Amino acid sequence: MERFWSGSEVNKNKQMVEHLQRYGVISSKKVAEVMETIDRALFVPDGTPAYVDSPMAIGYNATISAPHMHATCLQLLEENLQPGMHALDVGSGTGYLTACFAIMVGQQGRAVGVEHIPELVASSIKNIEKSAAAPLLKEGSLSVHAGDGREGWPECAPYDAIHVGAAAPEIPQPLIDQLKPGGRMVIPVGNIFQDLKVVEKKLDGSISIRSETSVRYVPLTSRDAQLRG
Repeated sequence: MERFWSGSEVNKNKQMVEHLQRYGVISSKKVAEVMETIDRALFVPDGTPAYVDSPMAIGYNATISAPHMHATCLQLLEENLQPGMHALDVGSGTGYLTACFAIMVGQQGRAVGVEHIPELVASSIKNIEKSAAAPLLKEGSLSVHAGDGREGWPECAPYDAIHVGAAAPEIPQPLIDQLKPGGRMVIPVGNIFQDLKVVEKKLDGSISIRSETSVRYVPLTSRDAQLRG
């Protein structure tokens, strides 16, 4: 289901970003720049219309989120994606948002994708290699790993920003633990009815949670359960 436009009118990445700005989804210049830099067409399956504002199936019962959701999450996390910061993308799928994070945190930062389908990890690395984030992958400030994202990725913790690309019945404790004081996590929570939650860890370690908007994501689950559908 398209949110703001259908495919026929948008056939370039820059045009997609301009539409997101026109509809008020993107107000940040930085987010617009990053989404222009990382071409979505490199991260969707061949033959699918890259710039339609809807989620797309990427195989293995997984999806790539709609452009307006990527823009929303980037804006919510922008202050926690400054150069030199650490970012974690759970359920990194085709690697699109992980690549955006890497561009934002830069060479001195660290962007980590975790995806539990090894075939998606392999294809996402190939996608990133074709993108503007390729140098960051090559020199190691961007990496994608096969693993259960519900456990986070302790090796590069703590994280200033955590994004979760699938809906959890509740917020996994390891992700809260790996969030840095002053950090922010964006995670869809719920089963049939889901809310995009913004989780903030205060400098004293206390946690605040608010709902940003209603969403519909695939479930954050085990690899086996996901493959069973």
